[in-house]
Parts: sequence; structure tokens; C-alpha cells
Amino acid sequence: MNVSNKQISQIKVILFVLSLLPFIRLSSFIFLDKLGANPLEFITRNTGDWTLYFLCITLTMTPLRKLLQWHWLIRFRRMLGLYTFFYAFLHFMTFLWFDHFFDFAEMWTDILKRPFITVGFSAFVLLIPLALTSTNGMIKRMGGKRWQLLHRLVYLIAPLGVLHYFWMKAGKHDFAQPWLFATIVFVLLGLRLYWRFQSRSQLLVKA
Repeated sequence: MNVSNKQISQIKVILFVLSLLPFIRLSSFIFLDKLGANPLEFITRNTGDWTLYFLCITLTMTPLRKLLQWHWLIRFRRMLGLYTFFYAFLHFMTFLWFDHFFDFAEMWTDILKRPFITVGFSAFVLLIPLALTSTNGMIKRMGGKRWQLLHRLVYLIAPLGVLHYFWMKAGKHDFAQPWLFATIVFVLLGLRLYWRFQSRSQLLVKA
């Protein structure tokens, strides 16, 4: 399937707007006072869920490109990755602002004391260098190989994000969504491992 540069630009605009809709919806709910009985929980869950949604969508780009041979899909991966960071940042700021009112000492105590927050915070911190190095200029500065090596951190971030979600849901014994996310991440990362071993086996056969 061939897609022109003009079509890719148009798709990017549409994708950008669609990716912003969850934030617009959340903002409208805040403005209209539609967050329910526990506004903090609503905002925390909403931003956390969308972080995982975008993380999974971002990870889907490479398998889809390979399976469908739609190489142009890779051109949306960075934008989707930045949206993952955007919603993760909102999730973290909800924790820092509304949970702790920018009391960093109290925040650190909470991070160190509660394992599910430790894991979630670790995933967020690992996302930061990926967001900072997402520009073409940084790719040129770092070199393609080093940039790719750094961005493989996403293979650690994804399981950490799912583990954070599992522990968060454990108190309510609600594991349906965590298992769904875990399955999606397992399949997406498993495909990558399979293709990597397959390519190495082919190289050994040729050698």
C-alpha cells in the first residue's frame, strides 16, 4: 500500500487531533464539574489508562509495519510515543500536585514506601530520555545505533507500566483490564523477540 507524503501529512494532522481528544474530554469534565464523587481518582485513572493505551498503540506500529508491509506506519511512531509521555506526565502531575501539593519530601516517601508507585515512577522516569531525544536533531547527534539502543528502554517501560497497573487494581481485585494490557504487551514484545531470533538464525544459516 503506497501512501504519498501529502497523505501522510494529512493522516498526521488527523492522528494528532484524535490523540488530543482524551485530554480535551478530561478538561471539559473538569470545567463542567463532571468528575464524579472522587475527582482525584477519576483524573488519576483516566490519565493512567490513556498512558497505557498510547504505549500499546506505539508498540503496535512496528509489528503492523512488518505484517502488512506498510512501511509508512513507522512515521507515526514518534508522535504516538510523545503522546504516551504527555499522558504519563499528566498522570505524574496529578500525583505530585493533587496528591502531595508539590511536597517533594512527602512524594519521595510515598514513592519509596509503596511498591506500585515505585514501579510507576520508574517507568515515567525512563520515558523522559525517550521524549527528550525524539527529534530528528537528536537522532543525528546521537547516531542511529545509539538512538535505537536508548529507545529500546520502551521494552522495559511497557512491563513496568503494566505491573504498576496490576498493583493499583489489586486493592479492588479487578484484574480484567490489567490482564488485557499484559497480554497485549506480551504479544507485541514477543513478536519482536521472535523476529530477532529469526533474523539471527537466518544469518547463521547464511554464514
